[in-house]
Amino acid sequence: MSLTDHLTRYLPRIEDEMKALLDIDGELVRHYGMMGYHLGWLDEQLSPDQEIQGKRLRPVLCLLSCEAVGGEVEHALPAAAAVELIHNFSLIHDDIEDGSKVRRHRPTVWKLWGQPQAINVGDGMYAAAYVELSRLVERGVPAERSMRAMYTLSATCLTLTEGQYLDMAFEQQPEVELENYLRMIRFKSAALIACATELGALLGGAEAAVVAAYRAFGENLGMAFQVIDDILGVWGAEDETGKSASSDILTRKKTLPIVYGMRDPALQSLFGQEEVGVRDVPRVVEILERCGARAYAEQTAEAYSAQALSHLEQAGLDTAAHRAIGQLARWLLGRTF
Repeated sequence: MSLTDHLTRYLPRIEDEMKALLDIDGELVRHYGMMGYHLGWLDEQLSPDQEIQGKRLRPVLCLLSCEAVGGEVEHALPAAAAVELIHNFSLIHDDIEDGSKVRRHRPTVWKLWGQPQAINVGDGMYAAAYVELSRLVERGVPAERSMRAMYTLSATCLTLTEGQYLDMAFEQQPEVELENYLRMIRFKSAALIACATELGALLGGAEAAVVAAYRAFGENLGMAFQVIDDILGVWGAEDETGKSASSDILTRKKTLPIVYGMRDPALQSLFGQEEVGVRDVPRVVEILERCGARAYAEQTAEAYSAQALSHLEQAGLDTAAHRAIGQLARWLLGRTF
């Protein structure tokens, strides 16, 4: 069975699982409607809209991991939905904390309905994730395994807040050490992907060594995925990435190439200006390439990619879903930079 076949089976079930929990047609239609808007199900008038949704990468990886180790997808479905809800809760709150007005080419929740409502919607989505995860036992998952899944997701949520703290703290620092930046993205970006693959393997009944291998795969995949995003944020084609390649530079966002490049006095001087304008972008890109920031970032992405695929191989499995995970990982890691 190909990756496409797995996605065709998984994606509708993930959407149905979340929609069954978030009652967007009930009395509190606007409360749940704002959640549905963020998830891509509704438009600004809270009418049905299936045009823009997230990639659902994390729940797909969760279900693939479960099936890869010989488990039943039904057992991992609540965990997959919970992981996606946690991911989106964090995005709603991130948009508020970062002042981001647009996500996926649409106004953010707080931009449309105000910060107080957006905070509440994010809180509601966070709580809904745990209501969803509590359904594991009724789906046939042993209680002890369900409790371990609950702990894993809870610990991951705490890690996400640590990563967000570091990210916001870095905004006030003129320079950031490379190891500190990599720690931040490990907490903020890689942790939930690692959680997804770990939960899938755990709920599929895999032995401890296989669960650990899948977690390590997910963590390194998440690291590589974020570093590639950082590279595309400077050198990516806008029609492929969906955002301006100059936006990270204009906002002086501390991505891996920028953090590396800030060791160059020329970039320090440019970023020390009161404002970085469009005319400064070519000069910034030239400095980043000259000082080796692009090469360093590409090498870092390749190293994490290799580690991810190595851990996947160490799991020692040869099932259709396991092979599909490898296909998905190679596709994600093969984005052009």
